[in-house]
Amino acid sequence: MDLAQIFLAPKSATHRQYEALRAYFVDRIPAADVAARFGYTVGSLHQLAHQLRLDPARQFFAEPRRPGAKASEAVQQQIVQLRKQNQSIHDISQALKKEGVRRSPAAVAAVLQQEGFAKLPRRRDDERPTGTKPTAADTADARALSLEPRTIRTKFGGLFLFLPALVKLGFDRVIGKCDLPGTRMLPAAHAVRSLLALKLFGTQRHTHVMSAVLDEGLALFAGLNVIPKRSFLTEYSCRIAPDRYPRLMRHWFDAMSRLGLEHGSSFDLDFHTIPFHGEDALVEKHYVSKRSRRQKGILAFLAQDGEKRFFCYANSDLRKDQQDDEILQFVRFWKQRTGKLPEELIFAGIIHQRIAYRRRM
Repeated sequence: MDLAQIFLAPKSATHRQYEALRAYFVDRIPAADVAARFGYTVGSLHQLAHQLRLDPARQFFAEPRRPGAKASEAVQQQIVQLRKQNQSIHDISQALKKEGVRRSPAAVAAVLQQEGFAKLPRRRDDERPTGTKPTAADTADARALSLEPRTIRTKFGGLFLFLPALVKLGFDRVIGKCDLPGTRMLPAAHAVRSLLALKLFGTQRHTHVMSAVLDEGLALFAGLNVIPKRSFLTEYSCRIAPDRYPRLMRHWFDAMSRLGLEHGSSFDLDFHTIPFHGEDALVEKHYVSKRSRRQKGILAFLAQDGEKRFFCYANSDLRKDQQDDEILQFVRFWKQRTGKLPEELIFAGIIHQRIAYRRRM
């Protein structure tokens, strides 16, 4: 084997550039000869030379990896002793850190595997080492709410600005007419008010509620001792029968009308796809504008007052062949609640165009 060919006929692009530039700058071989030897055109070789002049510190070869520092014998023995005390890799990592020895849980796991230890089985709370543990919140129960005068600290103080409007609206009375799911511990009005609180506060979703389950202000707004946990809030909408939503819209609209809230005459209509990531074969594919593609999802219809910017009608879980009928259903709903047809409907949904329809006067 001619070992010189390893350098004269390099296989990788970076090695070939290195040998060509070395021949051109070090051996002073003419550019035409270097280009012919290494398979470049003369112009390409001059371009490589120009790039090297602009960046003379260019690295042609990767630095060799340094072998990871192995745990010292004393640290290995300490890790083994801690594992014999039934401590997990995270517990061991924290214990070493308190003594000034930094070992990641992965490094601890490597040492234990080398020493022949198997993974710990899942332990009960009373089997875990004593240390800082998460604080468990109480079970949400409206009957356990304390109204004794006291001072609390909360980041949800702004929610209480909405209470006068909810009282004037008769929020609990409206929810009570809709036959939404609830229990004596968690009545329907308290459950809906918990979801409403997260929405009013901003973009926080019910899946993020666990960081606020100990906030007394959020619980007080909902009328509970503590806010419901994520599992309850996530599944609550699945427990509501489809025929309850039109009933809720009717009672809500009537309550808002009694407050004297004026509505406009122009409405923005949109079909919105909520992506679905399960395996249900009955879910249709709909266009998702944010991703510019069709995918499985739940099709929802929304009607928003174009002047006052509040939602006045919604429905979900629609099929493709129900889209036209749903628009007419909104028209009938508006005629029934107000006594007159909407003057203007503006569509800005899946067809990506704005088509205005004006009622004939």
